[in-house]
Amino acid sequence: MITARLGPALAEARRGLRLRRRRSLLTALGIALAAAMLSAALVIADGLGLGFDRAARAAGLPDVIVRFDPQSRSTVAQRISALPDLAGFATRSELTNVGIGFAGRRRHDAVAEVVGSGPRRGYAVVAGRDLRSRGSEVLVERAFAQAWGVELGRAFAVGGLGPQRVVGFVEAPDNVGYPLAKPRFYVSRAAIDARFGREADPQVNYAEIWLRNPRYLDQVLVQARASSFGLHDLRFATRSGVRVLLDQAAGIVIDLLVALSLIALATAGAMLAASARAEVQRRLAAIGVQRAVGAPAGHIALAQALEAALVAAPAAALGCAAGTIATYGPASRLLSLLNEPAPEAALVLPLLGGWLAAVLIPVAAAAWPAWRATRRPVVGLLRGADVAGSAGSAPGRLARAGAVIRHRRGGLAALGARLVSARRARLLATVITLGLSTAFVLLLLSLASALSSLETDPGALGKRYQLTASLSASQARHVARIPGVQAAAPRYEVQAVDSFSLGETIDVVAYPGDHTVFEAPPLTSGHRLRGSGQAEIGAGLAQALGLGPGQTVALALPSGRELRLRVAGVISSLDHDGRVAYVPASALLSADPGARSQIAVKLRPNADPAPVTAALAALGAEPAPTSGATARGAPLVAVLRTILRAVAIVDGLVCLYALIQACALTVQERRRTVAVLRACGAGPSAVRRLLLGAALTLVVPAALVGVLLERLVLGPALARLAASYATLPLTASATEVLATVAGLVLAAGLAVVWVARQAGRESVLAGLAA
Repeated sequence: MITARLGPALAEARRGLRLRRRRSLLTALGIALAAAMLSAALVIADGLGLGFDRAARAAGLPDVIVRFDPQSRSTVAQRISALPDLAGFATRSELTNVGIGFAGRRRHDAVAEVVGSGPRRGYAVVAGRDLRSRGSEVLVERAFAQAWGVELGRAFAVGGLGPQRVVGFVEAPDNVGYPLAKPRFYVSRAAIDARFGREADPQVNYAEIWLRNPRYLDQVLVQARASSFGLHDLRFATRSGVRVLLDQAAGIVIDLLVALSLIALATAGAMLAASARAEVQRRLAAIGVQRAVGAPAGHIALAQALEAALVAAPAAALGCAAGTIATYGPASRLLSLLNEPAPEAALVLPLLGGWLAAVLIPVAAAAWPAWRATRRPVVGLLRGADVAGSAGSAPGRLARAGAVIRHRRGGLAALGARLVSARRARLLATVITLGLSTAFVLLLLSLASALSSLETDPGALGKRYQLTASLSASQARHVARIPGVQAAAPRYEVQAVDSFSLGETIDVVAYPGDHTVFEAPPLTSGHRLRGSGQAEIGAGLAQALGLGPGQTVALALPSGRELRLRVAGVISSLDHDGRVAYVPASALLSADPGARSQIAVKLRPNADPAPVTAALAALGAEPAPTSGATARGAPLVAVLRTILRAVAIVDGLVCLYALIQACALTVQERRRTVAVLRACGAGPSAVRRLLLGAALTLVVPAALVGVLLERLVLGPALARLAASYATLPLTASATEVLATVAGLVLAAGLAVVWVARQAGRESVLAGLAA
């Protein structure tokens, strides 16, 4: 029974495609654009949203990473073996400031990881093979290999070891890759022993610990601190802490980009539905003829669905391929910088789901309006394309059209507006689609502006000092007397953990006196700290620990002592994902007298930093300019901009397509009206004015909807996503709004020219007979 119905409907669908080839191509173009946006969103959401979890699984990332001053391996093994719930551990030596060279390039600040034997390494070999127990071999971090063009099998010079053969590329998600961090490579303990002689009990300063049940992490950390006697300068990092450290490379932009891709999904879905519905509206007269000759409603709806499927299936496949190609490369480069693998085969199912959605949405949007249309009176369907008020004799219509042309040249634009407004449902659907696309473009522009501000302007999030100097705290007075310096003070910074949740790392910053002179992140609740017993904490820390003004934050310091302070206020900070605490210097130094410090230097307004930098260097300092919140991740931000640019181009094409579709549909439905105008002597310019009025009727409300949607809904929604890090306004500026509206008007002009040209090719007699 089903086959008997499907055969005739499929044959009719194929005939419809042959009769409407040009229109089917236009429809296919729209579906391909929407599918491209859909697939681009899926690549970004899946690749970036799940990248860390994939990397952690592939590398076997340990539950706890411990760094400490060099100690014999046997002593470290004894301490770790005493821990509860232990599944396994590995130790290694981490050497810094190692000289390396390849193909004429050299650096002297690389990190060498000297790994021993054992099945667990904490990294994943992504090309080549792992180290063997013999031979002069190294593994190179993939991000660094890509940046330097390192090839497998080539010689890689290592200071003190000589040439080593590159046997593999690795990804280790415990840190970001080069150039966000220093270059890193891996060498076996056997290679060190072969060069310098075997040590019975070598020194190690790095340990990886795997637990049987990660739920007991806090208890294990408590025990680790209690049983760590003999090990000094202990620094713990958990999986959640590693994730936070990785996030610092780009601040919150990755999370924002993932959320942005979800908005793109909604935009693409709305565009697909509007496009398919418009196709059915074009064919109301044909549906009326079919109903007049007795065609069943089910057959008509099925034929429309099958024709839509025949157009949508290949177009969606092409669009998905284009969107994937446009974004997969930049997304993979971004993931490589984070030491995370590209999704590869894991993307197949999401992209298949995206393709299916890009097919089913137009099919459903074609079948349902067709089914509803079959319930309407046949006479109404046959006259579905008539303009309201155009009834009457042909001479009467000619006379009215002539009067409009002779006496109201501007009335053609008004007539175009009336023609579009007559179809209120379609007008609403098109305005919503254009409004979503406009809001999306504005959101992209505001995000790009926020990235630029965070990358280049340290003051964007409260940093008011311009230079730092590696000098002792006692020299702050000498620095303050340098011409051009307004204020100078010691800036203390240590990394602590929460005493009750040892997996939460906290950057503790302290100044003697008022810290807002040098750093004043926006205050979101409470008040600034007053006295030695208070602290200001970042929004990320407040959310992670459930703290607020008036509650107590307990900081376990590297010295082994605990510092308890009352929370005075919560601040907005992107540093360390908002896991930061500003405390009085007196309180920090009493608990940790060895806290490292540098001098923060605030310059006078319009002062030249060059003489100040020279004066600091003369004092023996190593002055450095203050960087923006994402400056450390500048290469990563550049990749993010590439992705934003690709998505914005696709979204702009969607806007252009929607306008062309709306204008073409208006001309198709009002063929007789256009033909009457041309019969009365109206030339191509008159048709363009008619279509311009129709296009502006769509563009003006769409621009208003887009601006309001971005300011009231989308921008605040993404800002709320960033609320756990910082207060980040994502509202398009007036310039960005004007530029977007100008682009929308330009798209409308292109659509008008294109459709007017197509309409001018039809003969007047054919239009009058329609």
